[in-house]
Formats: sequence, structure tokens, C-alpha cells
Amino acid sequence: MATPIAAANAYAALAKLRDDTANVGVGLGNAQDTGAGTGPNFGSVLKDVINAVSESAQRSDGQAQAVAAGKANMVDVVTAVAETETAFQTLVSVRDKVIAAYEDVLKMQI
Repeated sequence: MATPIAAANAYAALAKLRDDTANVGVGLGNAQDTGAGTGPNFGSVLKDVINAVSESAQRSDGQAQAVAAGKANMVDVVTAVAETETAFQTLVSVRDKVIAAYEDVLKMQI
């Protein structure tokens, strides 16, 4: 089970990632042609979030291997795994919301 500290750290990491990608570039298409404002490209933001979750999983694996070798504390491993679990659950939740929104768009009448 994730602790509140692990959850707060995961959300802080995602907030930092969001701030880092705030000036990635324009959205899909040409901003002048579509009338859309400037903002981060959804694909690059998604790629960055997936990479962040992957890096978190790799850190957890590294901590687990360090414990197996007797070089790390079990608390650090549990914390790393909880942070990875929280980040992954957040990613899955966002994916589910995106799919639900896409399905809603498909149901719209033209």
C-alpha cells in the first residue's frame, strides 16, 4: 500500500514533469491555421510521462537488486516500489480518462 509521502512525491514528480514540458512547443497542427493556442504537444508530454514512470520502475529494480546484494535498506526499497506503484496507477488512470473521452467523442452526432 502506498504511503501518503510516496503519493505526494509521485504527484510532485508529475507536477515537475508538467512544468518542465510546459514550453515544449505548439499543439497538434499549425497554431495559426487551426486557431489553437500554443501549448505542449500531447504526444511529447505523454512520452515524457511514460519515460518518467519507466525510470521510476528502473530505480525500484535497482533498489531491489541492492537489497539482494545486501547494500541497501529494505525501507528504501519499499518506498521506491510504492512510488513506482503510485506513478503507474496515476498513468493508468490518465489513460482510462483519455480513452473515455475518445469514446465520448466517437459517440457525438455530427
